[in-house]
Amino acid sequence: MSHKRIPKRKAAIAVGGVVALGAAAILLPSANASQDGAPDDAAAAPRTLKAGDASDLAARLAGTLGDAYAGAWYDGEDKRLVVNVVRGEGDMALKVRSAGAEVREVDNSMAELQAGAGTLKSEATIPGTSWAVDPRTNKILVTADSTVTGDKWDRLESTVESLGSGMATLKKSEGTFRTFVSGGDAIFAGGARCSLGFNVTAGDGSPAFLTAGHCAAAGDAWSDQQGGEPIATVDQALFPGDGDFALVRYDDPATEAPSEVNVGGQTVPIVQAAEATVGQQVFRMGSTTGLADGQVLGLDATVNYPEGTVTGLIQTDVCAEPGDSGGSLFTQDGLAIGLTSGGSGDCTVGGETFFQPVTTALEAVGATLGDGDGDGDGGGAGAGDQADGQDAGAEQDGAGGDQGVQEQSDMGSDRHSGLTRTH
Repeated sequence: MSHKRIPKRKAAIAVGGVVALGAAAILLPSANASQDGAPDDAAAAPRTLKAGDASDLAARLAGTLGDAYAGAWYDGEDKRLVVNVVRGEGDMALKVRSAGAEVREVDNSMAELQAGAGTLKSEATIPGTSWAVDPRTNKILVTADSTVTGDKWDRLESTVESLGSGMATLKKSEGTFRTFVSGGDAIFAGGARCSLGFNVTAGDGSPAFLTAGHCAAAGDAWSDQQGGEPIATVDQALFPGDGDFALVRYDDPATEAPSEVNVGGQTVPIVQAAEATVGQQVFRMGSTTGLADGQVLGLDATVNYPEGTVTGLIQTDVCAEPGDSGGSLFTQDGLAIGLTSGGSGDCTVGGETFFQPVTTALEAVGATLGDGDGDGDGGGAGAGDQADGQDAGAEQDGAGGDQGVQEQSDMGSDRHSGLTRTH
């Protein structure tokens, strides 16, 4: 499949029938431990943060620390941000602690890890392989699927070894990396089935939706029923290359396209797009397997599909299967994170799944989502001083929402975006 951009000026609109489900907010505690006479060491203790706010703080610290910054991840159990600082940068470590994050000293700088990823790109771009920086191990996580054998495996293994001890981890996956497009239901074109990701507003104000870019290869006109009349038309698409996303405009400009994800009888209101954080809990909705959840494992991942290489993806341990392509990756408090691209395995044995970041897709196509502008600021009160009052009310309003999302994750659903599953 060739690199595909499809600029078209056809009106298009997102699949209707998406309803709404209440989701609970994760709350920030008191903002500043040092006020009211608290001791200085209390001010330096890691703060409890929502995942979105942790992502914001990580971005700010990355700019502050410069070359001393070596990645960060979110500790979901303790709800803390952990920041890697290159060993010997004591002054920078103090800045991290004073900002409310936990410090971990590491040996590999971000520049060294990125250089290692560059070597893999030039020496081992083999279909069925992927790599991403894992800040929790301070190494590059390299994965090979079941098709990488013989000379291909030897080449990959020797390239990883050439990076030096302690720079990369090589993992074998039992499945096969592929895009998750299939024949079936949800949204259809040319006999293929994909999943709607998120309803958005195109740059000219018309309703549209985001899905996977590789889905656009099946055809320009999409329907919400197999063999049905088209309701939406591909406006822009990219795959492979620097992403896997498509903007599809509803043909009827009066289409109502709510900013919600239907998880089967309930809906999660989507407030805005946000950046992913390693360690963050996320939920995926797709037309084949319904709702599934897991964790973010890596960012800026490179995946070598049979059709070509895609860069800039989010790596997760969330399962997915054919037909889930384009489906939404989101958080329980309503942040749009990604669009399902592909991976290996299934929802019986598990596996790796990669997602297109929503923030990058929105910026590329000039669309907006929810009541935010897609700038990835996390949608929370931020890591600053104003969190307390807002979150106190959110705790009452969102009570029970987390349980609803989790229960649906366990059960799955036969209803997706207002459609009926056909088996």
